[in-house]
Amino acid sequence: MSKSKKIKGIAVFQNKLKGYVSFIQNIDSGKVSVNGMISGLKKGKHGIHIHRYGNLLSVNCKGCGGHFNPYNKNHGGRYDSDSHAGDLGNITANEKGVAKFRFVLDKKITMVGKHSIFGRSIVIHEGEDDLGKGGHSDSLTTGHAGGRIDCAVIGIMMD
Repeated sequence: MSKSKKIKGIAVFQNKLKGYVSFIQNIDSGKVSVNGMISGLKKGKHGIHIHRYGNLLSVNCKGCGGHFNPYNKNHGGRYDSDSHAGDLGNITANEKGVAKFRFVLDKKITMVGKHSIFGRSIVIHEGEDDLGKGGHSDSLTTGHAGGRIDCAVIGIMMD
């Protein structure tokens, strides 16, 4: 029995937040496992998104551009079929400001080809993502998740 091939990526926060988000794609199934632990957050829910660029030159993460949206869809939730590829929903920080999370995405993002997430960024937002259902003027573009706390570039993870 042969092992299925996997591609691994990681984004490491080193500024206002500490921690990481890892991505492991099973080439056979296309599914991507997303795992992370981030500290330095306020207790509660925070939007987490893949943004278009890996440009960290600005201190406020504005160089990361908007949500990664190669198919020109509205903003939505992690498992919504009609949402940005970069819409990863929310993570929840405990009373110590630590968010630990794990979820699997099926065909929402990829680590190969034209729409690979490598070189893009992960952005953690100040507030909760309304998943496009909040009725705010920016619900269908940003999820009304508030400002950007910190960002990290998605790079190749060592085996």
